Amino acid sequence: MPPQHGGPPQHGQMPPNGGAPQHGQMPPNGGARHPGPTPQPSGTPRPAAMPYPGGAGPASQTTAMPQPGGPRQGGPAPRAAAAAQTTAMHQPGGTRQRDTDPTGRRAEAAFEDTQAMLAAQAGGGRPSGPGEPGGRRRARGGRAADASMGLGAPGGPGGPDGHGPDDDEDEPGGRGWKRFIPSWKIMMASFVVLSAGVFGMIAVAYAGTPVPTGVQDSAVDQGSAIYYSDGKGLIARLGTKRNPVTIDKIPLWVQDAVIAAENGGFREDSGIDFPGMVRSFVSTVTGTQVQGASTITQQMARGYYDGLSKEVSIQRKIKEIFVAVKINKTLSKNQILTQYLNTIYFGRGAYGIDAAAQAFFNKHVDKLTKEQGAYLAGRIQNPDAFDRAENAKNLGPTQARYAYVLGQMKVLDPAKYGSLASTSPTAPKRIARQTKDYYQGVNGYMITEVLKELKAKGISQEAVEQGGYKIISTFDKRLMGAAKTAVLNNTSGLSKEIHTGLAAVDPRNGRVIAFYGGSNFAKKEWNDAFMSEKQAASAFKPYVLAAWLEAGNSLNSYLLGKGPIEAPGTKPIKNSHDIPGGSVNVVRATAESVNTAFVQMGEEVGLDKVVDIAAGAGINEENLKKTEKDHAFALTIGSGPVTPVQQAGGYSIFANEGKHFQNHVVIKVVKPDGTTVIPENKQPVQVISPESAADALVALQAVVKDPQGTGKAAALPDRPVAGKTGTNDDNKEAWFVGFTPQLSTAVGMYRQDGKTNAEEPLGDAIQGATYPTRVWQAFMAEAMKGKEVMQFPPPANVGMPKDLAPKPAPKPTPTVTEDPFAPDGDGGGDGSDWSGDGGNSDGNDDNGGMDQPEGGECLPWDGSCDRRDDGGGLPEGDIGDGGAAPGAAVGPDHQPSGQRP
Repeated sequence: MPPQHGGPPQHGQMPPNGGAPQHGQMPPNGGARHPGPTPQPSGTPRPAAMPYPGGAGPASQTTAMPQPGGPRQGGPAPRAAAAAQTTAMHQPGGTRQRDTDPTGRRAEAAFEDTQAMLAAQAGGGRPSGPGEPGGRRRARGGRAADASMGLGAPGGPGGPDGHGPDDDEDEPGGRGWKRFIPSWKIMMASFVVLSAGVFGMIAVAYAGTPVPTGVQDSAVDQGSAIYYSDGKGLIARLGTKRNPVTIDKIPLWVQDAVIAAENGGFREDSGIDFPGMVRSFVSTVTGTQVQGASTITQQMARGYYDGLSKEVSIQRKIKEIFVAVKINKTLSKNQILTQYLNTIYFGRGAYGIDAAAQAFFNKHVDKLTKEQGAYLAGRIQNPDAFDRAENAKNLGPTQARYAYVLGQMKVLDPAKYGSLASTSPTAPKRIARQTKDYYQGVNGYMITEVLKELKAKGISQEAVEQGGYKIISTFDKRLMGAAKTAVLNNTSGLSKEIHTGLAAVDPRNGRVIAFYGGSNFAKKEWNDAFMSEKQAASAFKPYVLAAWLEAGNSLNSYLLGKGPIEAPGTKPIKNSHDIPGGSVNVVRATAESVNTAFVQMGEEVGLDKVVDIAAGAGINEENLKKTEKDHAFALTIGSGPVTPVQQAGGYSIFANEGKHFQNHVVIKVVKPDGTTVIPENKQPVQVISPESAADALVALQAVVKDPQGTGKAAALPDRPVAGKTGTNDDNKEAWFVGFTPQLSTAVGMYRQDGKTNAEEPLGDAIQGATYPTRVWQAFMAEAMKGKEVMQFPPPANVGMPKDLAPKPAPKPTPTVTEDPFAPDGDGGGDGSDWSGDGGNSDGNDDNGGMDQPEGGECLPWDGSCDRRDDGGGLPEGDIGDGGAAPGAAVGPDHQPSGQRP
């Protein structure tokens, strides 16, 4: 009887769906089989097996499958065997047998598979299992069927060494390798999501890329130019060759040539060119690349703006593309092209189109022809390689590039440029490469001094080379040449070990207008005019004179004219020659350079006052104080070091009413936009009073005017001159420093051993009154040509006499004897006065009235001739009374420039 609905199944029955099988029952599909019931006693019949769901009973439907390679067999034998294995679950006697067939498989599985196979053959399809339309069975049942029919046997189809006909369907829902292929819907969805993510990231990156504002230093580096004082004559160009121009200065054909060569679609593109990138990739692979992938906008962004490195990377390229697109939206095409053409390198050290035009064709960009523009445009691709080729006389690469650019210009505008390839097939002729060394000759000295001054004012050499400054120097081109000529013509016969430095300063503004420090900077960088600090010797005495006058003492004071003199902390000091009578006034002491008189002046006023005035006049204060400490009163006769430039500027206090402007070599520095960076200092320092300066001029003019003056060889025929010679012990240094109202010039000489660099005596032939004075006179004669003749101011006659030595005894007045034979007259003896000019005849004019010395002529320019008896002359009879001692500075007869004595 079948089991009641809802009740447990009886022994031998199938459990209801979802129920657990009892002992001896078959499990449902996929269920576990429990062990059978306890064996029954012998003779007890075993319940019949239930038919399998979805199939016929075992006795009626079992059919034998054919053996591999043979026809299928039918008959009851197989069916009987199957039935026997199905019903005989246990053997009598209670001993349980294995539930497997001889092949090791379960009998129930074999039977099940057999039924499924028969059903498939009968219906022409696969066996069906319960719950599956079409009778599709579990894969496990399929394997069992194969095994029961011998298909799973070793070596056969489906066996360990073979393949069954449905191996690709041996797993649940199995399709084999196809199961790894996702459906098209999944693929499409994934693509959409991925694309959206990529484009989203690109959008975020683009939005986060700012438009650059910082400019690379190298993109705007512009070399500076140093000019002579006129602002026109070029001394040197330093740094990067670049001269930025505006778009209106660049001819259209030059613009088109660059566009044709580098980016044909520049005027229409969005800043990038995707077809160009692909074209560049292909041409690079094929080895025919003639045009880069980067547009002009990209190249400009990379080379002009800060923040875009030049490393080769995907990140940099992507950022460059973003920047180019944004720049294209913020700048006009003309702005982009202008920045590009002013930035790009063309070769020969030239950055920017205008510098390139000058480097290759010696003209500015606005004068370039179509052919010249095409040649320069072609060079942008690889300027260094083209330079190397042309330097090796190989013009092939640039010629080929030129031809390519002409072809691209034809494509760009056939009407304008279509005929160029036929009318101008050969690249235009270039000028020879200019390799000028601006440091050659005297230019190197000028450049060096300019750079030193700019550095002291906060502009480094690097800044000069990159800042594009226009630097106006103080140097006069003509007078720089005159200085060199004066030195070389007057010293050419001397030993090469003798050095001469010359410096000329305008006392009205402190400008160093000319100098000579060497003939060729490339061979000798030492600049004697600015760098050689040598003892000033007697050329220092005017500063002592100024301190004397500033202290309220007059020129009519008498001082010791005979040596030696002993001063505190100083060895005894003597004169080169003594003054007869032992006393000398200040004017004569200056004219004849009497040492003892100046030591007394220094003692009287104090060395600190002398140092203050000299330092105020531009002499190095540190050196002055060191000399005061080391040499004490020897400072008054010039034991401290000075340079020609310092001395020329120092004497300006006498030429310019006591005022001093700081010596300088730069008038102004102007930025490319016209802004003045460093203006000229036009504020002087009043070092001494105008009255002291005027009275000092009387004594300093006497050095040149007096027949016994040590500087008479310096006289100029058409204008007044004042100055002072200087020669130290052993003639190791010799000087002449002199001036007119418009120009102060110093000449210094010394000798240096060529092997040991030790300073050696110049020799007796070279003293302040000889070679230095001749060099000075030769230069000043040229410098004053065409200049207005200006007079020095008249003496102020200030101060009170202060005699530090006895005044000379007055000369006796000659007795006038009346001539008895003289005719009567109404003037009595008045008309026979020997003095005639109303001046004192005793030679001892305490009030400053001084006659011209005997033999002294009044030249047309000499304003003192109109001021006789006003203190402008020398005491009568004082000069020339004593001979010069050995080694004294003797004023030679004036020699024309270039002649030897």
